[in-house]
Amino acid sequence: MFNLADVKISEVTPEQGLSSAQVEHQVKSGYKNLGEQSLTRSVKEILRDNTFTLFNLINVVLGALVFYTGSYKNLLFLGIAFFNTIIGIIQEIRSKRQVDKMVLLAEGKSTVIRNGEPIDIYPEDIVLGDVLALNRGDQIPVDGVVMQSRGMEVDESPITGESQTISKAVNGKLTSGTYLVGGSGKMLVTKVGAQTFVNHMSNEAKEGKDTSSILLNTINRIIKVLTYVIIPLGLILFIAKLFGGNDINRAILGTVAAMIGMIPEGLVLLTSMTLAVSARHLARKKTLVRDLPAIETLARVDVICLDKTGTITSGDLKFEKAIPLMTGIETAELEKIVAGITYGTGDTNETANAIKNAIEDPNMAASAIVPFSSQRKWSGVEFTNGREYVFGAPQFIFHQLDADTKSQIQEYAKKGFRVLAVAKVDLLDAEKPLGNPRMIGLILISDVIRPNAVNTFQYFRNQDVTIKVISGDDPTTVSTIAKNAGIQNAGHSIDMSTVSDNDDFGQLVTENTVFGRVTPDQKKRLISALQEKKHTVAMTGDGVNDLLALRQADCGIAMASGSESTKSIADFVLINSNFDAMIDVLNEGRRVINNIERVASMYLIKTMYSVALSLIFVFLAMQYPFEPIQLTPITSLMVGIPSFFLALEPNFSRITNQFMRQVLIVSTPAAVCVVGYIMVIEIVGRFFGLHYEFTSTLCVLLTGAICWLALVLVSRPWNRLKFGMDILVLAAFLAIIVFFNDVFSLVSFFNKDIWLYAVPLIATAYPLYIFMQGVIAKVLDRREVRKRERAANKQNHK
Repeated sequence: MFNLADVKISEVTPEQGLSSAQVEHQVKSGYKNLGEQSLTRSVKEILRDNTFTLFNLINVVLGALVFYTGSYKNLLFLGIAFFNTIIGIIQEIRSKRQVDKMVLLAEGKSTVIRNGEPIDIYPEDIVLGDVLALNRGDQIPVDGVVMQSRGMEVDESPITGESQTISKAVNGKLTSGTYLVGGSGKMLVTKVGAQTFVNHMSNEAKEGKDTSSILLNTINRIIKVLTYVIIPLGLILFIAKLFGGNDINRAILGTVAAMIGMIPEGLVLLTSMTLAVSARHLARKKTLVRDLPAIETLARVDVICLDKTGTITSGDLKFEKAIPLMTGIETAELEKIVAGITYGTGDTNETANAIKNAIEDPNMAASAIVPFSSQRKWSGVEFTNGREYVFGAPQFIFHQLDADTKSQIQEYAKKGFRVLAVAKVDLLDAEKPLGNPRMIGLILISDVIRPNAVNTFQYFRNQDVTIKVISGDDPTTVSTIAKNAGIQNAGHSIDMSTVSDNDDFGQLVTENTVFGRVTPDQKKRLISALQEKKHTVAMTGDGVNDLLALRQADCGIAMASGSESTKSIADFVLINSNFDAMIDVLNEGRRVINNIERVASMYLIKTMYSVALSLIFVFLAMQYPFEPIQLTPITSLMVGIPSFFLALEPNFSRITNQFMRQVLIVSTPAAVCVVGYIMVIEIVGRFFGLHYEFTSTLCVLLTGAICWLALVLVSRPWNRLKFGMDILVLAAFLAIIVFFNDVFSLVSFFNKDIWLYAVPLIATAYPLYIFMQGVIAKVLDRREVRKRERAANKQNHK
C-alpha cells in the first residue's frame, strides 16, 4: 500500500471523508485515479495507422522504381494514394472530436464524501483515501473496502465469471469493475490508477466483448489474399518481361502498372472512414457509439429485446393507490408501512423514487434490512418493534395466491398498472425463503407510454425487425402496455416465474412476445435461445438487471439515464434516453453496409482485371498494355472520387447479407469484359502492326468505358446528384483525352484512326457487359442452390 503521508487510513471517517487540503496533497503525490480509456484512437494513432499501411508501403516502393526509370509523370499514382490517405485522416479526426464530445455527456460521476459533504466527481478525480458513496446500479471504479453497508450486494462476474451476487459487510473487499446490484453503502479507496484490478485486467469488465464486423472481416480476407498475390506475381511479371526482350525501364513501368491495378488502395480506408463518419452523424443525434463495428451489427439485427421501462414507457413512475387487504389495516397505515420499507432500505430505483415522491418519510427505525434485488424482486425491513415486512412482486413473495387476490391483481394489471404486494413475514433473510408471508395490501404504480413509441415500433415492424419485451413486471401489465404501444403479437405473453430451468427456452422465445417476471439469468437465456435460432439480437436496458443480457446480446444499447454499469458495457448509449434514436442507428448501419457493398465492386474490378492480365502477360512476349500514369484517370475518376460520394449518401434498404454476391455480380462481368477487349486489341494491334501508344490508348478508352458502365449500374437508383456525378466524371475523362493526352501518354483525341477502332468496340461493351452479368448471376445462383442442397443433406444425415 502507498505511504499516505498525512492521510492516515485509520483516521478517515465515512461521515467526514478527506479534506480539500488532503485531496490536494494526494493529487500532488500522484495518488490519483486514471481516466477511462478513450473510445477513439488518438490523433497520433490515426496518423500512424492511416499512413503506415501495407499498400502505402507497396506504393512507395513502386514509386521508387518508377523514379529510377526517369519517367517522372508516371509517379502521379502516388498523388492519388496521398490524397486518399489525407481524406481518410481528416474525416476520422473530425469524427473523433465529435465522439469525444459525446463521451463527456455520457460519462458517469462518482459520489465522494469530502469535507463532510457529498460531491459528484469524475472517476479520474478520485484519490487514494477517498470515501465513495455507492448505490444500487453503480459500477465500482476503484479498489477499496466497505466502511458502511446497508445490505450491499455485489456482482463480481467480471472477475469470477459467476453471476451470483455476493453480500458485503463492513471491511469486505470491493474490486474495481464490479457492480453494486443491491443495497447501498460507503467504501474507502485503497488503490487507484494502475494499481487497481480493472487496470491490471485491461479494462475487460468495461469493454465487454468485441463486436465482430462481417463487412470488415470479408474485406480483410480479400486484402489478405491480395497480399499473397501482388508481390510474387509482380516479381514474376517483371522477370518475364525482362527476359522476354523488354528493356529494364519498360519492364519496370509495365510491372508497376500491373501492381497498381491490383491494389484496392482506397477500399479499407473508405470502409473505416465511412464507419467513423457514421459515428459522427450519430453523435450529432445524441447517440454515443462505443464500438464502430456495432453500427454494422445493429443494421443486421432482426430481433430487438427491450425492457418496458424507459423504452416503451417514459420511466417516470407514479404512485397511484394503496389498497389494504388485511382486516384492521387502513390505507394510511399501509402507506406508512410501504414508505417505512422504502426509506429504510435506502433503495433508489424508479419504484422507490415514485413512493418517496408521494409519501413522506415516516421515520420508522429499522433494525435489519434486505434491499431490493433483481433476482429476489422484493425488499424488506425489520423495524425496531420486531415486526418484519416485505414489499415487491406478489409472485415472488407468495408461492400461492388465493383466487380472489390473484383475480384482483389481474384486473389492475389489465388496466396497465404495475401491481406490487406488501406482506408481513415471520422470517426476513436474504439467503432463506420468506417465513409465512401474509398479504397486507397492494400498491398500484402507473407508467406513461412514450409519445413516439407507436410510430417507432411501427417502423421496426415495417422493417421486419421483431420486438420482444423482456421485463421484471407482471406479464399482464406489460402485455397491456405493449399492445397500446402497437407492438405486434403483444398478447402472446408468459409469466417467467412459472418457468423452470429445464424448460425449452427456444420454444418460449418462438411462441411469446412479452416475458414478465424475468430474472436477470432468464433474460440472458432468452437472448441466447434467440441467437441459437440464428437471429441477430439487440438488447436495450438501463438497470443492473439487464447486465447479463446486454453482455450476451450481439448489440447492447443503454440509456444514459440508466446505471453506470449498463453504460460501461453497452455498444451504444442513448444520451437523451430516447429509444426513438434507434431508427437513426439502424439507418446509419444500413447506409454503411449497402454503400460499401456497392463501392467495393468498383475497387475490385480494377483488382480482378489487373491480376488476370498480369497472369496472361507473364506468358506473352508483349509489353503490359498500360503504363502507370494511364491508369490514373480510371482509378481516380471512375472509382476513387465517385466512391467517396456514394459511400456517404443515404441508403436505408434492408440488408441482404450477400456481400460477395453483390460485389461479384458487378465486378466479375466488368473485369471479364476488360480482359477480353484488351486481348482483342492486342491481337488486332499485332496483326495490323499498331504501335504501343496506339494500342494502350485503345485499352484505356475501353477500360474507362466499361468502368463507367459499372459506375452507372452501381449508382442506381439514380437521382439528380448521382446522374450529374456520372456525367461529370465522364466529361472529365474525355477532357483528359482531349487536352492532356501527352501527359498521360495517349494518342491525340483528333486522331481519326483511334476512333475507327474504339467506336465499334465501345458500342458492343454495354450489351456484352449485360450478357456477362446474366451468365455470372446464373453461375452464382446455381452455386447457391448446390450449397443449400449440401446443407440440407448434411442436416438430414444428422
